[in-house]
Parts: sequence; structure tokens; C-alpha cells
Amino acid sequence: MTPFLFALPWLGVLLFVRFVARVPTELPEAASGAFGQGDRGRSGAPPSVSVIVPARNEMLNIETCIRSISSSDYPDFEIIVVDDRSEDATADLARALPAQNARRIVVIEGAPLPDGWLGKPWACHQGYAVSTGAVVLFTDADTVHGRTLLKRSILGRQEESADLLTVVGRQLMESFWERLVQPQIFLAMLFRFPNFERSVRNGRWRDAIANGQYLLFLRGAYEAIGGHEAVKDEVVEDLVLAQLTKRFGLRLRIRSAETDFATRMYRSLGQLVEGWSKNLVIGGLQSVPRLVRPLVAPLAFVAGILLWLLPPITLLAFAAGWVADWGADVGQWSAVVCALSAVTWVLFSQRMGTPARYGLLYPLGAAVGSYILLRSWVRGRNVEWKGRRYRVRPRSEWA
Repeated sequence: MTPFLFALPWLGVLLFVRFVARVPTELPEAASGAFGQGDRGRSGAPPSVSVIVPARNEMLNIETCIRSISSSDYPDFEIIVVDDRSEDATADLARALPAQNARRIVVIEGAPLPDGWLGKPWACHQGYAVSTGAVVLFTDADTVHGRTLLKRSILGRQEESADLLTVVGRQLMESFWERLVQPQIFLAMLFRFPNFERSVRNGRWRDAIANGQYLLFLRGAYEAIGGHEAVKDEVVEDLVLAQLTKRFGLRLRIRSAETDFATRMYRSLGQLVEGWSKNLVIGGLQSVPRLVRPLVAPLAFVAGILLWLLPPITLLAFAAGWVADWGADVGQWSAVVCALSAVTWVLFSQRMGTPARYGLLYPLGAAVGSYILLRSWVRGRNVEWKGRRYRVRPRSEWA
């Protein structure tokens, strides 16, 4: 009986994944109704939308992204692509694309990065400066938008009376390492934010969460919180924008669009390691009080080792006869825990759209995830992304 009692924490994680963790409610369907009071002040008038796409070295993604946005079934929108000093053909590819349903496509050459700014906030700031829409959407160049997504988002914003609506979609994972590692990162996020909608609706600004791949602002709300200038030196600027929205007493909401919105964040193991290393620990620290920040990274690292790596290592050692003197209880405990863990990861992998067999390889994914967390922790204030190196503010200065 003792091995099963000691396996209860892993049973708790399985129950958490199955019954507690929740994805946001889907956006309303495009045909669900007419626009409400328009943001231009005329009942039933669709608000004009400026879609701003910051892009640095996005040659592989930019055409698919812009084509998907420009084919949106929405009556009044413009697309502004900010070429953030790309070293590839990003800008040329964007300029060659037809406007399709968009009122216009503007490609602007980003100015040199000023002191005190990080690349993405600076690109977004420049895009906003030339935008004209009553509603402003910031979206990433590695996203794909369905034809009805923009209309659904505007209807959802009006339905929620949101000053900032952020939308989550599905993650495109096509390589072995994407399918193995991405679920590890997203499950770790769910431990902090098990119910996104409940988190953004409560009165605690530290519980704010946003998906930087899709941030839909009312123009006045964006200006009220200071825009991207207010987060010019933030690595996880989307999270801080969401926190600012709450702190200013504005309404933050989050919804899903599983069939209409997709993102392929990374394409290789190297990109996964580099990309998540830059913001995994920083984002985690930003969402907790200052007093507990020194404990977050070490506790998360140790928890990952204990939960996902120690049991399979123990089972392997026991099966190989290396630790026969530990007794049968240890072998039974490790077998039960590994079985519970496998079921957990199979369920979560399937939820993320990954073949179930990748869940059975969870120890390898956990090992890579632990390495990323350790790397992010050790690097601290030193951030590197897309050929740029930054040294961000000391942690003690974070809000």
C-alpha cells in the first residue's frame, strides 16, 4: 500500500490535467450576429482595424502569415508590416504580396534600435505610429489566421466589452523536438495559470496573462497604458501589457480560436532552446511577488526533476538490478509513478494536437525542458534572440 500512497502526487497531476486545467471559451462564430455599437460610434458599424506585424528574419513565415490575414472576411482593415532590420528577404517578400481584402498593406523599414528598447516593442511602436484603425491588433509573423478570425475577434471583444482581447489558438508542431518539448513548456504554464479566463477576470493584476501572438486593443486603451513604450525594455512584453491593462482598471479578456488561429513558434531544437531560454524564467518571475522570486527557478527546476526524471531513472536502475537492495516497494512505486506520468503526458500531448506516442517519451522531453529552465535561470539578465543581445533590467526593478 505504501508505494501507492507515495504515488498520490502524480495522481494529483493527472487529475489536474484531466479535470482542472481549462482552455478559454471559443470566440463567437462569425455568423452569430451583427456588430454591436461600433467603435466609430455608429450602431452596427464594424470598427476599422490596423493589423501590425513585427517581423525580423521571418522569410520562412511572412508570406503565409500576410496572405492569411489579407484574405480575412472583414470589411475594413489594413496591414502594417514592420521589417525589424531583417538580414534576409522578409521585407521584399512582404512588399510583393497583394492586398486582397485588406484596404492596404504597408511595409515599413524599421529604424535602428534606440538605447533602452528591445526589438519587438520597438517594432510594434513604429507600426502603431503609422496605423489608423480604431482597433489595433498586434500579431506575430509566425501565425496563420483563418478567414473569419478577425471578425470573430471583433465580435468577441464587443461581447466581452474588452479593452484588450487576447486570443489563443493551436500550436503547429511538425518536428520531433517540437512535439516532444512544447507540451512540457505549456504544462508548466498551466500550473501557474490553470484557468486563463478566471485569471484575467479576477482583480489581481499579477494574475494577468496574454498571448503575444494575438493582442487586440481598443486604440484608446492602448494609449492609456502607454503603449509599447511602457514595456520598451521588457522581454515578456505581452505579459506586462496585460498586467498594465489590469492595473489601469481596464478590461482584459482571453478567448480561444482553435480552428481559426495557429502558430508555429519554433522549427528546431536549437530554436526551442534559444527561444524559451530568453523568457521562461523572466516571465515566471514577472507573475509572482518580489519576495518569492528567488525561490521560483530553483523550486521549478527541482520539481521537474523529482516529478518527471527521478521515477523513470529509479525504475531503470531497479530493472537493471543496480539497486536490488532498495526493496520491492521502490520498484513498485517507480512503476506506478511512471505509468501515471505516461497517462498524463499522453492526455496532454493529445490535447495539444501531438500524437499520443510522444507522451510516452516524456522523460526525454522533461530532460530538455529542465535544461531550458536551467539555461534560462543561469543566463539571468542576459538575453539573446535573432542575432541581438540584451542585458535587461535587474530583477529588483521589476514591477
